Amino acid sequence: MPRGGVAQPYGQPIGSPLKGASSKARRRRAESWEGATLPPIFQTASHFHPTAESLSQTFAGQTTDHIYLRLSNPTNRILENKLALLEGGREAIAMSSGMAAVANTCLALLRAGDEFVTGNSLFMSTYVLFTKVFSKYNLTARMVEPTDVKALAEAINEKTRFVFMETIGNPKLDIPDLRQIAQIAHQEGIPLIVDNTLATPYLCRPFDLGTDVVLHSTTKYLSGHGAVVGGIVIDRGGFDWSQGRFPDFKPFIDRKGPLALLDKIWREHHINFGTTQSPFHAYLTMLGLDTLALRMERIMKNASLLAGYLRGRSEVAWVNYPGFKEHPSQTTAARQFQDKGFGGMITFGLKDQAACFKFISGLRLIYHLANLGDCKTLVIHPASSQYVSFDEGTRQDLGIRSDMIRLSVGIEDVEDLYEDLEQALKAGD
Repeated sequence: MPRGGVAQPYGQPIGSPLKGASSKARRRRAESWEGATLPPIFQTASHFHPTAESLSQTFAGQTTDHIYLRLSNPTNRILENKLALLEGGREAIAMSSGMAAVANTCLALLRAGDEFVTGNSLFMSTYVLFTKVFSKYNLTARMVEPTDVKALAEAINEKTRFVFMETIGNPKLDIPDLRQIAQIAHQEGIPLIVDNTLATPYLCRPFDLGTDVVLHSTTKYLSGHGAVVGGIVIDRGGFDWSQGRFPDFKPFIDRKGPLALLDKIWREHHINFGTTQSPFHAYLTMLGLDTLALRMERIMKNASLLAGYLRGRSEVAWVNYPGFKEHPSQTTAARQFQDKGFGGMITFGLKDQAACFKFISGLRLIYHLANLGDCKTLVIHPASSQYVSFDEGTRQDLGIRSDMIRLSVGIEDVEDLYEDLEQALKAGD
């Protein structure tokens, strides 16, 4: 069953992501949702078809009706349409997690013996997938500094199938020049894939900079409440998949043209790996999505203030924040983010790991847990948690220091955050 254009069986999606919606579209939505202002939750494993002919037609791809939750779901499709609109893409697939989005997208582009180029500043699980898991299947990730475009260009060869970048590196907070990287990739006939989780479409829309595919962990800022796990793949629909590097794309091009990659992801990997988004999780994500702009404004204002505060504390050895003028990525960030802000992440160093532990144990308001992008401020010591199984050389390459704390800033009153940081710093000194 193909995904079929930008199918919108319930009218155009509503809420803050939709701009310029016609009154006719709103009436269609009101009729389909029986006047509800929140999307319905279609919590069903499968969908009724009135005749044998109708189900046969849907399986043959002649309709975009729903069949089975693993294939598609009306609630999920509303989320897909909302996020495609937010990013400026043509179509999207909601998945069970951000890592499902990363894995399915990459695997749809790769065959045994293929390579891809990626920045070496990656989310921990993405790094493990690229370096440990993919290598077992003769798939090679060539890693470069994401801000070194010369090294990136030199890493591309005849086996390269795509370039993968994160808008803001986690946790190094380095920011690649996406427009320049997209130009290099396109000159070589390969697409640019960007994980936009830490920036969100509020801060950066990678499609506007030439990116071809955008991914998100919707678990993070897009939902913003720490209640769900999810992912999304969004396609701009502008890449020519008929080029020589993609000979296995022909049947998908015949069906979907410029959306061939999404069709390939969906048919080959998503429905067969069972990486379906829960309709209830899609609904909860949309509840958070309506406040994205307000939350990001407050988060980034707080982050800027806290970065300055931490830099002024004698207990703090160093602070890494892209908004500082001396930060290596500050110029790129200001241009790419159009001076809206510099994200909601800060890393900073204390005396040593023992001091970090004392600091974390002393916090009263700020949450200590393995997540980011929540409306609550969160803290973690990456070296002893997410990266505890990594050898020291790899941790150094990834910028993971034993004296480093990662702070994901939330929307609390900044004076309350100052107070909590102050008492915890004194406790850990």
